[in-house]
Formats: sequence, C-alpha cells, structure tokens
Amino acid sequence: MDSDIGALTVIFTEFYYWLTIPLMFLIHVGFCLYEVGASRKKNTAHTLLKNVMLIPLVTITFYFFGWWIYFAFPNGPFIFQGKGLVAAPNAVPWSELMGGHLGGPPVGGSMTTAEDNAFWARINGVFFAAFLLFAWTAASIVSGSLIERVRSQAFWILAIMIGSVTWIIDAAWGWHWDGWMVKLLGYHDAYASGVIHAIAGGTALGALVHLGPRLGKFRKDGTPRDIPLQHPWLVAIGLFLIYTGFWGFYVACNVPIIDAASIGAEGSMFTATNIYLTPTTLSAITFNFLLSLSGGLLVGYVVSRGDAFWTFSGGLAGVITASAGNDLYHPLQALFIGAVGTYIAYKLHHWVEKKFHIDDAVGAVAVHGYAGIVGLIAAGFVLWGYPSSAFEGYAAITPWGQTIGAVIMFFGLGFLPAWIVCGILKACGVLRIPARVELAGLDFSNSLTIAEINKELKNSDLADAKK
Repeated sequence: MDSDIGALTVIFTEFYYWLTIPLMFLIHVGFCLYEVGASRKKNTAHTLLKNVMLIPLVTITFYFFGWWIYFAFPNGPFIFQGKGLVAAPNAVPWSELMGGHLGGPPVGGSMTTAEDNAFWARINGVFFAAFLLFAWTAASIVSGSLIERVRSQAFWILAIMIGSVTWIIDAAWGWHWDGWMVKLLGYHDAYASGVIHAIAGGTALGALVHLGPRLGKFRKDGTPRDIPLQHPWLVAIGLFLIYTGFWGFYVACNVPIIDAASIGAEGSMFTATNIYLTPTTLSAITFNFLLSLSGGLLVGYVVSRGDAFWTFSGGLAGVITASAGNDLYHPLQALFIGAVGTYIAYKLHHWVEKKFHIDDAVGAVAVHGYAGIVGLIAAGFVLWGYPSSAFEGYAAITPWGQTIGAVIMFFGLGFLPAWIVCGILKACGVLRIPARVELAGLDFSNSLTIAEINKELKNSDLADAKK
C-alpha cells in the first residue's frame, strides 16, 4: 500500500466483503428450512443433516484446491491463445497468505513483493469466504431436488464435485476478468445466472436422471402426483431468507472501489465495478433486484393460479433470470425479463416432469437451471453490442456468445459431470436408498429392525407404491 488512500481502499474492501459473508450465510439457512419444509416428517432430520454436512466437506476441499482453481484456470486451460495454467501463489493451501497474516514482507518467497503481500493479506480470506459461500449455494441447490431418496454419501460426493471443482472452473472461465469465455465469447453473467444457477440446475438434472422419482410420485398411467409440502410456512421463511441473502450475493459480485485509471478509464475518480471490472453502482443493482423479484412473484402467482410454493419460487426465478445483466438493465427490462423467465421455468418444469418422469422435489432445475439459461440468452439480445469488459480486445456481448455460454454452464459443466458421476454411483449401488428404507423413512431406517420397517411400511402414506 503505497499511500494512505491505497491503505484505506484495501481496508474498506476487506470490510465490504466481510459484511457480505453473513448475509450469504442466510442463503444456506434458507435452503435448509426450504428443504425441511418440503420433506415429509419421516425424512426431516436426514434432509437437514445432508445439507448441513456439505458445509465442512466443501469448505475443506475448497481450501485445498477449489480456491486455487479460480486463479489457475481462466485460460481453459490450454484453450485460449495457447496459454496454460496461471500461477496462483496466494491460493495454494501452503501459502503464507492462506491464513492469518498482517501483510509484512514475504516469508517463503511465494509472493513476489511486499506490496502483493500487503494487498492479499487483507483481502484473501474474505475473497475466499465469499466464493466459498457461492460454492455452498451451488451445492444446496442440488440438494433440494434430490430429497427423500438419495444416500447422504452420494450427495456429499456431488457437493464436493460442484462446490470445489465444476462451479469454480466455470467461474474461472466466465466469471473472471481474464476468463477465456469473456475474452473470446463476450460472455456476460454479472450476478451468476449461469455461473452458479445454470450449472447447479444442470447438475441436479444429471443426478435426477439416474436417481429416479420418489416412490409413489407417478401413477400407473404415468401422470404425476402432487406430494404436498409438509411445512409450507418453513418453505416461505426459507425462501425469504434466500431473498435476504441475495443482497449479500449481489454485493459480493461487485468490486466496491477501484481507481478508474487502473481499468483504462480516464480521470482520477474511483468507481465500483462488477466482477469483470466494468463500472456499475449499488443503486443500479438495487433497482433491478427489486423489479426482477417483483416480476417473478407476479408471474409465479398468475401462472400457478395462486399456488403458494410456485409464487414464492417465482420470485427467486425472476431474480435469477435477470441476474446475468442486472448491472446494465433498465429496471423495466429487469422486470420483464424476470417475468418471462419465471413463466418459461414453470412451464418447462411441468412439461419435463410429465414427459420424462423427472421428479425434482423443489423445482430446483427449473428455478435455477432453466431460468438461468433463459437469463443468459436474454442478456445476449438485450445487451447485444455492449462491451463485456473494460479492457480492449475483448469480444462484445452477443446472443450467440451467451447461448454457447449457457450450453457450457448447464450441459458441459453441469449435466454431464453429474450424469457420469451418478451413473458410476448407481452402478456401484450407492446412489439411492433401498425402497423399504425410503418407505419407512430415512430418519428411522438406521435404528429399525426389518420387522419394524415392515410395520412402518404398512403405515406409510405411500404404501400404495408397492402395488
């Protein structure tokens, strides 16, 4: 830090990101309540424990290699301009900066200068935590779609895969100022319609293909049954906590203060930027968040004919759809895009459910995946021709660049890895719980004898599934 203003900028940035972390923690609290509210009583503890345990598993693996991936892989690797892995001395687990550090001169030589150390010593931990909370969110989205039939260990493998590998790869590619997708495709996804939500929706769908529906979900003629929410009020509270946490999510996607000259702008002013280092403001995203939320809630209510679950979920779908371009949209554009995305996500969910017998217990594939895809493509049309970055030589935003990006996020890094991993788990017999355990309830299966399970089976609310 070569000046007082430089020191204050770094300290302010540290505190800024630190404040986003407890807000984003509310997203995970919300997902826990949301999933418990959607689970039947016999599965409540299992559902909660499954989602809670991803916290230590993803945190530890993200510390050892997930954080490094973000800095090391922006080139593809070996895809763009012949470049390979990027050195990331601040993000390897043995770095002196992956722990408490006061910013003195480098000790082990991993950082090149005292200036580097002074910056990363204040920023590294809070950046790490903000990205880690994004990783938890991606894994939690997958968790909800699989409730009441997936083995905990199988889900935890998926959680580590998406939380510490696949989503952070797509962040390096398309959510990094130097990412190859930004440079080559003009990919723009300011608040993660694709980087977190589309990939999580694709991952959930890849898992569901192998996992299959809950027992009793579909009748003999193939039509789906509605399995009512056990605690609708918990679902409502969970979703409102997710809405609240999204304020931290959005703010963490911005860089709060940066010297304009350092991003090629004229003058000596300071500005906030999005993650691509393109100027934006908190006022802009405040308008657009609220309008996209409102568009989703209204359309969710109308298209579902007042169904409470889909109304609340519609608000989330609206925000997710508009998130790709909410740094640049006019508020009325955000409103309209959020509304359209919610409508498409709702219709696609029910069409896929009936056509392919996909049992997505909480609509996660639709609300996050389909809405995320729509949001990416919509941004390509609405923002067509806008610069994707503040730096010269980068491709502009286009519909085809956004569409290719959506395919990479949903299918390439989302659906395909999950489909492969779950196929292997299924072949090994460790993906899904046995039918008798599912009918008796996962909360009781570990302590019940076969006779007791049979007794529970007779009393099960889905006993007709045996027929």
